[in-house]
Amino acid sequence: MNLGAIRILGVDPGLSATGWGLIEAAGSRLSFLACGSIGTDPGTPLADRLACIHRSLAALVERDAPHEAAIEETFVNRDPQSALKLGQARGVALAALALKNLPVSEYAANLVKKTVVGVGHAEKRQVAMMVRALLPASSAATADAADALAVAICHAQHRRGLIRGIA
Repeated sequence: MNLGAIRILGVDPGLSATGWGLIEAAGSRLSFLACGSIGTDPGTPLADRLACIHRSLAALVERDAPHEAAIEETFVNRDPQSALKLGQARGVALAALALKNLPVSEYAANLVKKTVVGVGHAEKRQVAMMVRALLPASSAATADAADALAVAICHAQHRRGLIRGIA
């Protein structure tokens, strides 16, 4: 790690797939480190799926030792069951990170998109394209992993304001 660099874990929570992305930020320079997706089997009981998300994120934190984490906030969904399941996955992700004593920041999806793409209502493919442009070494194979990297990029851009108390 570069002197003064910080490792940021971005998380895009979901019950079927929770994306994660790890970057290093040194001033305004961003470097891709790793990314992936934690998939769960829809045929498995809900408690087991949530436990899988928790175990996988805890193992990532242990292995990659990020300094900070950022997670996307849940947006309102028209389907109450889907919204509830997403909220449960997000809650488990937050708990997994917090139980590892990792500072966690939360960002609205529109802010993530506006920060990375410049438009708050950007499409997933636009987000993925900008993530590749900002992190040329990125190997994000899924939209969930690209979205998680976007969350990490958003945090890297906004954390300076958070530290100064102006954001």
